[in-house]
Amino acid sequence: MTASPFDHPILGRLLGDEELATYFTAAADIDAMLGFETALADAEAKAGLIERSAAEAIRAAVEGFSPDLAALAEGTARDGVAVPALLAQFRRALDPDAAKALHTGSTSQDVIDASFAMRLQGVSLVLDRRLEALVSALTEWGLKDGDRTVMAHTRMQAAKPVRFARKIAAWTDPLVRCRLRREEIAPRAFALRIGGAVGDRAGFGERGEAVARDVAQALGLHYAPTALHSERDGIAELASWLSLVTGALGKFGEDVTLAVQNEVGELTLEGGGGSSAMPHKQNPVGAEVLVTLARFNATLLSGAHQALVHENERSGAAWTLEWMILPQMAMAAGAATRTALDLVPRLAVAETTSDVG
Repeated sequence: MTASPFDHPILGRLLGDEELATYFTAAADIDAMLGFETALADAEAKAGLIERSAAEAIRAAVEGFSPDLAALAEGTARDGVAVPALLAQFRRALDPDAAKALHTGSTSQDVIDASFAMRLQGVSLVLDRRLEALVSALTEWGLKDGDRTVMAHTRMQAAKPVRFARKIAAWTDPLVRCRLRREEIAPRAFALRIGGAVGDRAGFGERGEAVARDVAQALGLHYAPTALHSERDGIAELASWLSLVTGALGKFGEDVTLAVQNEVGELTLEGGGGSSAMPHKQNPVGAEVLVTLARFNATLLSGAHQALVHENERSGAAWTLEWMILPQMAMAAGAATRTALDLVPRLAVAETTSDVG
């Protein structure tokens, strides 16, 4: 086994997601943090807090900046966050006036939270696109085979015959609701959390609201009237959403594992997994992975709710917990949507079933 199955050279093909992994690289994080500093400088120049020439110098310097990752790692180990070391390196690429203007009125949490929000919003849009594709695939399957008769099961026992459309609806409708929920939580989950040293935006003087609005617009994030440094319910909502996505797909996977059992035979699976000891088997690996990922995210969700407890105006402990948990939950949701998209076309209603008369 490995500490992280998501990027393992072997397990990654089963449990990882190459597309979503790009949002959690050091390069993506640094690019987003520098994007925040650029947007902040532009907004502050517009508000008259720094010179326009300083903002232009900051924007120009980003293009050719190449951070020393080893020094960032050392600085993070010392400071608990990468921002002081990153800014120290970046200031060396600036003239004295621009170096002094950089990061005016801001704090490390503003930078890190903005980077996290931008990248997680991108993740959510990838997942939403995949959910749309899954809904379409399941709907198409329902149009094809919805009138076929299968056995309904209650409490794991055969109950009464039912149209296959009933099962399709149970798999599809939660995914539709997940898409709607993403839109509903977006203003809180993907808000710009900016407040300066103690969250009161005092470092921006009387232009705090204007600066926050302009930075949010530039970064494609939602404006929030307060800093949200220690109010983390929006992030907990995102964690819940990720668990709902994997949970909905886990229910689909569980139903598939039961329906393709030899003694049940309601569904057939093309291209199941093999066995080292029993070559006749077609193991429903993809469906089982969906169940695993649902249970994985369900356990991590409690950890995300632990991170709601941000003491006073900033918590190093709860904040760091978010960095550990949210990327894993996002990767699990990515693996689940990827796996489900591969699984659906390989499933079919068994020929022994009949049409509803």
